[in-house]
Amino acid sequence: MSDSTSITMKDIARDLGVSVATVSRALKDSPRISAEKREEIKRYAREHNFFPNIIAESLRKSKVQPIKIIGVIIPQLNHFYFSSILSGIEEEASLRGYRLMVAQSQENYENEVNICRAFSESKVCGIIVSQAKNTAKYDHFQRLIDQGVPLVFYDRISTGVNASRVVVDDYMGAYAAVTHLIETGCKRIAYYGTSLTMEIGKNRYNGYRDALLKHGMQPDDQLIKNCDNRADAETITPDVMRLPQPPDAFFAVNDDTAIGILYSCKRMGFHIPEDVSICGFTNGQRAIACDPMLTTVEQRGIRVGEEAASILIDQVEGTLPKDKVEKRVVRTRLIIRGTTR
Repeated sequence: MSDSTSITMKDIARDLGVSVATVSRALKDSPRISAEKREEIKRYAREHNFFPNIIAESLRKSKVQPIKIIGVIIPQLNHFYFSSILSGIEEEASLRGYRLMVAQSQENYENEVNICRAFSESKVCGIIVSQAKNTAKYDHFQRLIDQGVPLVFYDRISTGVNASRVVVDDYMGAYAAVTHLIETGCKRIAYYGTSLTMEIGKNRYNGYRDALLKHGMQPDDQLIKNCDNRADAETITPDVMRLPQPPDAFFAVNDDTAIGILYSCKRMGFHIPEDVSICGFTNGQRAIACDPMLTTVEQRGIRVGEEAASILIDQVEGTLPKDKVEKRVVRTRLIIRGTTR
């Protein structure tokens, strides 16, 4: 059986030479099935990534209209931005009578593939997703579209799939932030960003680069780092600050990275912002919990979530055709605090 085909109870029953009822009872731990047979069936189901279609089964029994459940894939819930997007999705969905089924990919492609399969098996009415960092193949997303499942991307979009998406204006957010650093007197601005294979990384880098070029500055490869988390920022920053010509400012792809830079510089004896200016991108709670408080680009995650849920539900209900690709951009704004001059 190919990876693109979902296994069913009927398939398990045929392959193991038992009835569908036996498979169903074994998966529910019924004492009517021997422990040995239960374990055999469960092991086979696990090995073939079988997910019991609980929601669809309940629908067959209730004979009602499909349950209004939206599948949501979050890369990591411990990120303020993703949790704020989830709040926005939940708020819009709740207002329109829908519930959520939420799963974390933990930034892992294989997890993402399995979650998509599980959501499909559970017959969710549509899926809202931000792809994992290491996702480079998109067959699992295309299968959903081919099956007629409405799909909406947010934040990290897949350019390899023609689906609706909601993003913030990453380019202009980065451009405005770096322009602010330049206008406050900064001459050598370092950039800590994420992979350029992702649209979000490409757009923020381009905003950084174009702001420099607009003001007659050239990007310096020594000051451009692939770094998008606090731990790596704390490891990398001391070496960057020991360069013969160290930066006098940093623009970071998110607040956690910016905070890692902030505390590394402070530990080295630099004063913020007199010696070094720092700007992040998110405007989460941590931005006002650090000392000094962080200048950052506000992403408006709740609004992103509301827009994503609105598109998906409109497609589910037929207000928007399923094959119409909606592209919405949520504007950012620069929040100036104590880490810049």
